Amino acid sequence: MEEFKSMNDVLELAMEREQNAADFYSELARNANSETMKKTFAEFANEEKGHKARLQKIKETGEYDLKDDEVLNLKLGDYLMPVKPSGDVSYQDALILAMKREKAAYTLYMKLSEKAPTENLKKVFMDLANEEAKHKLRFELEYDDVVYHEN
Repeated sequence: MEEFKSMNDVLELAMEREQNAADFYSELARNANSETMKKTFAEFANEEKGHKARLQKIKETGEYDLKDDEVLNLKLGDYLMPVKPSGDVSYQDALILAMKREKAAYTLYMKLSEKAPTENLKKVFMDLANEEAKHKLRFELEYDDVVYHEN
């Protein structure tokens, strides 16, 4: 586990993760074979960019507002077989990839919160974990609406 010497180190890691997620969703949108897929993943890419901008603002101003809302976890992604990313991924597989990715990000931020040396850092990591849980829930709901109801 990476050691952080300052809040800026934490924010740099978080911004890098958000940019990686934005790039991942942009790539899924570019390679999507339906307009629904393109739209869904483009929206997520934009949301991740918004998170990065929020983190950049925290870094610049030193101010942040933390939310204490609890996020429902349907755990759909926990029971689905992993898929390998490819250029010709189905909507179902893309949703599974996204769920797995968001769960991994959530787990990372939760582990970082447990290791945080200060209460403020712990809260920042908990807030970031909560954002990832929200993303996973959105993909789970989409999966439930589209995949389960079509089958």
